[in-house]
Amino acid sequence: MPRLKRYVIVLACVLLMLAGCKEEQHEAGQQAPLATVQVKVAPVSYEASKGQIEVLGTVEPVERAVIAAKVTGTIAKMPVVLGSTVKAGQLLVEISANEIAAKLRQAQAQLEQAQRNLDRETRLLAQNASTPETVKSMQEAHRIAQAGHREAQTLVGYTTITAPFAGQITVKPVNVGDLATPGVPLLVLENNRRLQVVTAVPEALVVNIHRGDKLMVRIPAADLVATGTVAEVAPAADPASRTAPVKIDIASSDKLRSGQFARISLAGEGGRTLFIPASAVIPFGQMERVFVARDNKAELRLVRIGMQQGNMVEILSGLNPDEQVVVVNGTHLIDGQPLEIMP
Repeated sequence: MPRLKRYVIVLACVLLMLAGCKEEQHEAGQQAPLATVQVKVAPVSYEASKGQIEVLGTVEPVERAVIAAKVTGTIAKMPVVLGSTVKAGQLLVEISANEIAAKLRQAQAQLEQAQRNLDRETRLLAQNASTPETVKSMQEAHRIAQAGHREAQTLVGYTTITAPFAGQITVKPVNVGDLATPGVPLLVLENNRRLQVVTAVPEALVVNIHRGDKLMVRIPAADLVATGTVAEVAPAADPASRTAPVKIDIASSDKLRSGQFARISLAGEGGRTLFIPASAVIPFGQMERVFVARDNKAELRLVRIGMQQGNMVEILSGLNPDEQVVVVNGTHLIDGQPLEIMP
């Protein structure tokens, strides 16, 4: 009997402990109510948008020269490397062409011989020992020899290639000892101080673009946004792509490089779309979120934004017209938190 009483006492203690645990769990499960936050709201409204169309382009130099040889020969000197900055008139390539040098020596000898013959016949004519016809023939031979000598000098000049303008070597496919042949590129020289963006504009929009117009240009690789000036507009469109080339001058920058990708903003057809104040948009990683005031409580919405006009942001999705969005004190709100709307 005493043993049974002990069992009853122990069982009663266990039941009391379980009851206490349930009460603690119940109290812990009750969360404290969220504090009321004073906020200001603004309506989601329809407004006229400035239509924007983006076309793609490429950064290119205004001055670009593909350096090629005019005569065949072995490259003897090339005092530049890839990336070298050169001045106008600086030596780029020297070609060794022995046959051209031999032609110059031959032409020089023929010119000297023609000069001697002309001088001799002129003296004889003065002594009545020659005829005017002979002297005239010697003069013609001398002029032919002069022309041959100038031609040979010109060919020799082709063996030395200099920079046509100041710039930077951007392509260098050959080296000293390689064979240079006419028409095969040796170097590419670009003026990296004068750059422009070249793009292809749809034929429906190019009619509204004129030389001297200002266009917004963005180069993502250089993290640069600039206003460019239209320098050239093609008068005809390409029938295959239905686009026309447009060249836009931009200011030089140390971040700009030839070949960089560019985006050009063009004015398109406008319309009416949803806008909210920019202060209502809260960045959240790769997304944007907005709090809507509904029944005096904060309702979280994920939105997709478009262009920005002044202090207003275009809303592409996530909101409906005439809804109220929180524009003040919305950064630390929690979904469902009570709100007090300030006037």
